[in-house]
Amino acid sequence: MSQKTNNQLNIVDLKQRKVIGSVSLGDSPEGVYVSADGRWIAAAIEENNTVAIIDTQTNKMVDEIKVKGDNPEHAVFSPDGKKLLVSAEDGNTVDVIDFPARKAVAEIEVGKRPRGIGYLPDNSKAYVASENSNEVYVIDLPNNKVLKKLAGGVRANGVTVSPDGSRVYISNGGDGSVSVIDTAKDEIVATVKVGQRPWNMAISPDGKKLYVANGRSNSVSVIDTEKNTKISDIAVGERPWGVYIH
Repeated sequence: MSQKTNNQLNIVDLKQRKVIGSVSLGDSPEGVYVSADGRWIAAAIEENNTVAIIDTQTNKMVDEIKVKGDNPEHAVFSPDGKKLLVSAEDGNTVDVIDFPARKAVAEIEVGKRPRGIGYLPDNSKAYVASENSNEVYVIDLPNNKVLKKLAGGVRANGVTVSPDGSRVYISNGGDGSVSVIDTAKDEIVATVKVGQRPWNMAISPDGKKLYVANGRSNSVSVIDTEKNTKISDIAVGERPWGVYIH
């Protein structure tokens, strides 16, 4: 977990349930993501406009990759680990990092304030939610270009992909909804009302239920993904911004 107050990445031993070490990062670390094989961690560093790379075998920062986007917030590995897409909070582009080469190789223009990033399992496409333009961008991942622009909900931000890659879910913080994208057509096929200020989401391993953290409703909404309807709202603690399924 990243710590903005001391600019560190804390290492937690899950068996002992305690912090056992830390890695110094640059000023104001943000999103932290792990490669599919668990070997690498990428941390977006806002003040330095960089992405820090940590080797989980040594728990040391082994590289710092410069990006062009201002105030990077998310740096997400593609499923095959070959690319990192980096969204910049104060911009309208996504940086593409060639991970084996450890360098930024392209910029993809999207809407203002790109935030959440999700990939199809086969590495063919990525989906980027642009919060200030209320849009979702479909990215041709092999060719680093926009395939399609979708009009999303108000303040589109979180992105979650179904296990089979047939659906992408976008949380819309401004209108309390989740947009459902059919990835075969790249069209929004449903909109499901949830709580206030939905953000991060998690989908069950079988893909049948989507859990949506509603930061301003102090609840988690449960969506039936086959019917695209809300099943229930579960009351939780104050301001839940994330949800995880183990």
